[in-house]
Amino acid sequence: MIRKILMAAALSVSAVPAVAQQQATQGTAAVLRGLDKVNGRVTDVEVPLGGSANLLGVLVTVRDCRYPADNPTGNAFAYLDIRSVQNGVRYFEGWMVAASPALNALDHNRYDVWVLRCKTS
Repeated sequence: MIRKILMAAALSVSAVPAVAQQQATQGTAAVLRGLDKVNGRVTDVEVPLGGSANLLGVLVTVRDCRYPADNPTGNAFAYLDIRSVQNGVRYFEGWMVAASPALNALDHNRYDVWVLRCKTS
């Protein structure tokens, strides 16, 4: 029984994305991509930390954006708050990882939003 518990703990630690286990540096903004699944429209937007942008019908606020300290072009992860523009209903709040957008994704029937990278200056 103890062996099973230890094995499960080891597997859960190895499931953490490598970028979260490395030293991370905070960026100045996040570059996001939005997709309107109804008409196929794709838009990229740069949002500064603490700022918000209307991205194809949802309001996206970037709380934080981090990237590996030794690789600024590497895998970014951002803390996002995504809400309805019309009524403020929250669709998503949490971390999104650029290399694994499906890991913690926006669950919306019309829109997709994901992180591309952090801006370093």
